[in-house]
Amino acid sequence: MTDDKFFDELSTLISDAFDGVFGRSTPKPTVRQAAPKAVKPITPLYESIEDFTAKTGKRFRMTKDQKQRNLTRDEAFSEFTQIEKDTLGELN
Repeated sequence: MTDDKFFDELSTLISDAFDGVFGRSTPKPTVRQAAPKAVKPITPLYESIEDFTAKTGKRFRMTKDQKQRNLTRDEAFSEFTQIEKDTLGELN
């Protein structure tokens, strides 16, 4: 916001506040809505366990909870990528 625009907005805000306190009626300001952002489709960082290993240099490890639920490594990895998608979706 430029300085001139800032001071115009500030002056308008102060004038409206005084008008409200002293009972002067002014037309309601119009609220401008920001244009909606374009949403990018979220692609997982890793396509498979092998891809995870190749990109990170680390072995994919299941959590204790996943082991207790008797998930296969593929099911655990699918769960991991879903959590990753959800997390990335919240950040965007």
